[in-house]
Amino acid sequence: MSIFSVSLTSDKAPAAWGENARLSMTADGAVIHTHGCNDTERQIRQAARRIDGLGIAEVALKGQWQKDQQWAFALSFTRARNPGRIHWADDENKSELEKMYAALLFTRNLVNDTPEDLSPENLAHRAASWIQTLAGEKVTVKTVVGEALKEAGWTGIYNVGRGSERPPVLLELDYNPTGNADAPVDAVLVGKGITFDSGGYSIKSSEGMLDMKCDMGGAATVTGALGLAISQGLDKRVVLLLCCAENLISGHAYKLGDVLTYKNGLTVEIVNTDAEGRLVLADGLLRATELGAPLIINAATLTGAATVALGNDYHAVFSLDDKARDAMLAVGKKEKEGFWPLPLAVWHQDKCPSAFADTANSRPQKGGGGGGASNAAGFLSRFVNNEGKGWLHLDLAAAYNGNATTEMPAGATGIGIRSIASMLQNYQGE
Repeated sequence: MSIFSVSLTSDKAPAAWGENARLSMTADGAVIHTHGCNDTERQIRQAARRIDGLGIAEVALKGQWQKDQQWAFALSFTRARNPGRIHWADDENKSELEKMYAALLFTRNLVNDTPEDLSPENLAHRAASWIQTLAGEKVTVKTVVGEALKEAGWTGIYNVGRGSERPPVLLELDYNPTGNADAPVDAVLVGKGITFDSGGYSIKSSEGMLDMKCDMGGAATVTGALGLAISQGLDKRVVLLLCCAENLISGHAYKLGDVLTYKNGLTVEIVNTDAEGRLVLADGLLRATELGAPLIINAATLTGAATVALGNDYHAVFSLDDKARDAMLAVGKKEKEGFWPLPLAVWHQDKCPSAFADTANSRPQKGGGGGGASNAAGFLSRFVNNEGKGWLHLDLAAAYNGNATTEMPAGATGIGIRSIASMLQNYQGE
């Protein structure tokens, strides 16, 4: 059986396919026509979706393709269920694309897995196992599980996850290629790993809960990015922290009105149990700060407000450090991934006031009220030192699509892994 071939041309499609056709068929495959197109990669993505809709099991990219053009095709062609296999164009980009695609598939498969199969412990295990297959003895792994989180003072992860029968987990994975146990940590990645989010007692609607298997998209994205960077030859010490929990309702679940006390002494009143992501990330950021790295990146499918602002096309970028924010935006542009800045100032820390604690975890209104994404970022900024120097908060509005679009398949996107990997490779702190 011959493999379905896909080629790219700047010629117009034959008239028989329509006046402005962008896709035509041949005896052994398809041709994507970019004549007169001012956004070639967008056109490729749309064509890839149409080809995927044919149920093609295997495609080969033939002729002349640039690396980012092949990547655009792969992003859009690779559906969640029974994806077709891709044979890359036989050129100098093949090896790099294979590394990128392996990281993409890991990230997407993890996010798309069912919440029944992906418990907090399973998420931590699968993330650690994949990195270990890439880096072997350069990796050490430590987990803090269940009641041990309470004893260790990781109050956010413990309280968010204690309503579930399956215990919450803090994963700390240390990738240290130097072989020197005293080598400084160059960067820390912190991922929100809520394997299912019911909203807790601030329960979501059935429709709002349907896609909440994706609420560990931050954990998957930073793990995928670290794995990609390692496969590209990363020679810096990086620590990966995954804050994993199920946010469920039970007689043991945390409640509205509870006050949590974090390791840094900050007290937090719970006014919305559905604003749980920032609670677990706070622990991760406290640990990241302890490690003293010049770069801290946390990633999370954190707020609906970011999606309202940016749709599903961009990830929101927040930072109190102009240099770090500008570097992230520049890398995103270079890697052809959508990142967009949203406002964050120190005074955003005071946007969730509480009469009973230093701060509330949100505002007691739907979606946290106006500026909800910035207010969440302000909350997180309370848990990093040094005025937020080198800290980036990514609110992953473009991490998941509940339904297929004209450009992307349903499910996880994996967008962000290239840019975060590039930041690990290239960012220079103060």
